[in-house]
Amino acid sequence: MEESKKLYLLKITILLLISVTAISSRLFSVLRYESIIHEFDPWFNYRTTQYLVNNGFYEFWNWFDSKSWYPLGRVVGGTLFPGIMVTSATIYKILDKIGLHVDIRDVCVFLAPVFSSLTAIATYLITNEVQDSIAGLFAAAFMGVAPGYISRSVAGSYDNEGIAIFLLVFTFYLWLKSVRTGSMFYSCMTALFYFYMVSAWGGYVFIINMIPLHVFTLLLMGRYNNDIYVSYSTFYVIGTLASMQIPFVGFQPTFTSEHMASLGTFGLLQIFAFANYLNSMIPQQHFRNIFRTFLMAIIAAMFMVLFYLTSTKKIAPWTGRFYSLWDTGYAKIHVPIIASVSEHQPTAWSQFFMDLNILMWLFPVGLYFIFQKLTDSQIFLILYAVLGSYFAGVMVRLILTLTPIVCILSGIGASEFYKVFLNFKESAPKDSDESNKKPNTEPQQQKKELKKKVSAQNIKSSKKSTKPNSPFDPFTKSIHLFVVSVVTLMLIMFQIHSTWVTSNAYSSPSVVLASYDQKGNKIIIDDFREAYNWLTHNTKEDSKIMSWWDYGYQLAGLANRTTLVDNNTWNNTHIATMAKIFAADEETGYEIVNTLDVDYLLVVYGGILGYSGDDINKFLWMIRIGQGVYPNDLREEKFYDSNGNYNIGDNASPAMRSSIMHKLTYYRVSDFVGVDGMDRARQQKVPSKVTLDYFEEVFTSSNWMVRLYKPKSPDILGRSPPKSI
Repeated sequence: MEESKKLYLLKITILLLISVTAISSRLFSVLRYESIIHEFDPWFNYRTTQYLVNNGFYEFWNWFDSKSWYPLGRVVGGTLFPGIMVTSATIYKILDKIGLHVDIRDVCVFLAPVFSSLTAIATYLITNEVQDSIAGLFAAAFMGVAPGYISRSVAGSYDNEGIAIFLLVFTFYLWLKSVRTGSMFYSCMTALFYFYMVSAWGGYVFIINMIPLHVFTLLLMGRYNNDIYVSYSTFYVIGTLASMQIPFVGFQPTFTSEHMASLGTFGLLQIFAFANYLNSMIPQQHFRNIFRTFLMAIIAAMFMVLFYLTSTKKIAPWTGRFYSLWDTGYAKIHVPIIASVSEHQPTAWSQFFMDLNILMWLFPVGLYFIFQKLTDSQIFLILYAVLGSYFAGVMVRLILTLTPIVCILSGIGASEFYKVFLNFKESAPKDSDESNKKPNTEPQQQKKELKKKVSAQNIKSSKKSTKPNSPFDPFTKSIHLFVVSVVTLMLIMFQIHSTWVTSNAYSSPSVVLASYDQKGNKIIIDDFREAYNWLTHNTKEDSKIMSWWDYGYQLAGLANRTTLVDNNTWNNTHIATMAKIFAADEETGYEIVNTLDVDYLLVVYGGILGYSGDDINKFLWMIRIGQGVYPNDLREEKFYDSNGNYNIGDNASPAMRSSIMHKLTYYRVSDFVGVDGMDRARQQKVPSKVTLDYFEEVFTSSNWMVRLYKPKSPDILGRSPPKSI
């Protein structure tokens, strides 16, 4: 008992150390920069969390945001997943009640690192459930530092995935627990955490398809039992009803294709339960014939009904985002706004190596050991591994959902490896152990004979152990020690690699950039906040700012100004209109800008610094998105030169040179870099001269990265004021 208590205490200590490591490894951004929200989407989450804290849940749920998507606005409560905002606000209120008065911004900044420690513990629980505690500790350690997860959970990365991956792993743990025990309590807990997941992230669709697939696979393998029936029926009914309470989800579970697999599996499970009941009442041979015919008829009828409902649009078809998972070229042709996002591109092998490193090799090792003994839980891990690997290969972003199963299977692989190669001790002869337990009441002769027998066996065992082919001879031990040392060194290198990747690739906020001069000194590039601060202090509160949709959330969060489009991207026509303006000539664009009441235009230019993520590099995607709505006004080929190349400057096509995007980007650039100056982001010569007739420059940031322009007054141009919409 004492030994078990010591082991339990040791496990708790190791998990606490893993949790501390998981949190501390995600704090580089705060230590190097400051406590600030990163990226683009998190700024919307932060702004809505502030509104929730300041105005209460009722006002938040009914909030109409007039500062976004001008002149349309946005009903916030019905168009978002509120989980992360409610979580942060709850933590903030609890801390405030117990006397820890912190800023809501700090709660938002540190939320993801704290939840990453919970994710590591959840990974331990699910691995321990499937395998054992040693594998669980390895898996938790991997999950704590794996770059594939850190990329979305560093301090300041206040995005939905910050809490969603914990919910994903923990929901799967509860599901496997419920399947093994048949407990309705664990099934209800699975449904409860599934509801939390639905409130937090659109990736909940992965859960509601993964669990039915697991049940369907078990049915095909003939593993139906009452535990599965109780677990899935309870989970599906409660989970579905709960998920429908989120306004953004609503009745989708009843009429969208993404949810039909779960509904079909629920119906199929009822058939199996009914068949199991009939099996106890009808002779075996008659039952088999009846059941086969009945099951085939039911499945055929289900597919026919599904086909009819889908073809008549009574069940909504798969969205473009889901089609792009099965056809990598679909989005580029049909939904270019999805394909234009870098994280939606297919994953390169180098990305896998950067985010998973040695886990790429331990992953199949763990999968091998899982196949040795197929339990219901292990079948689930195999399905997760296959689907997770496929989806991660299709879309860079989905490495995030692959990382948990990679860590789980890698933990199993590492633990089994060490169990094999650290087994150096040679067990004492069994007879010798038994002889020590013999009572002293035996006759003297029997004792002598037993001693001789034991002695002979020991001599024989000793001779045997000196043979070269003995598994415990010194040479074999040396090989084992060498292999263990190499693998241990690789695991240490994995920790070093993870720290390096986290520090250099995933800990730089997009709103604040860093560069280095020729002497290696770090230079902080704060042009975005410089421009947003200028807008805050130099423009009216009701000013409307036009930019590409990438910067909408930051403009609303940092500058507190009205935007025409933002990162929600729900209205493709409105976004296409922005593309049409940027691609138009000055006069045409000026007319549209004035009808939309635009006060300022913002463009991002990286040619001075060599920043490749600027608007000129995004411009072709703007054209592709816009021509889907305005095919007569926008054609991509017009923006290529005579040789079919995409150029800027004097070598650009006439349409490119006359476009508002080109003019606003390169206005006065030649004055700064010289007529022979180079655009460092594209390694091309900048235009020799750019003039503006309808717009005037009002602000350019220190490094010429963010540029703001204002449409000239119609009175100055001698034109009548346009009619606003």
